[in-house]
Amino acid sequence: MTETEVLAVAGQQAIWACLMVGGPLLGLLLAVGVVVAILQALTQVQEAALAFVPKMVVLGLALMFGGPMAMSVLRTFTEDIFAQMVSVGGLR
Repeated sequence: MTETEVLAVAGQQAIWACLMVGGPLLGLLLAVGVVVAILQALTQVQEAALAFVPKMVVLGLALMFGGPMAMSVLRTFTEDIFAQMVSVGGLR
């Protein structure tokens, strides 16, 4: 592969890794935000902490339970990038 092809593949892998790591977290936070917004609209309680605290609790739990998966994705991505660097530049 040429250098430009390697860069294109590395860019695609970077975007995919970002989606794999950040996508589930953003989806969870979006769902919690919608639920909290509906509850706030139903009860007419407009407290800022009521919107912030549940999101932080869910984010902490998601990072605690999904952290190993995220680290696995990032480790694989890093190993692939270094392997591509060696294939393009070689060991000198």
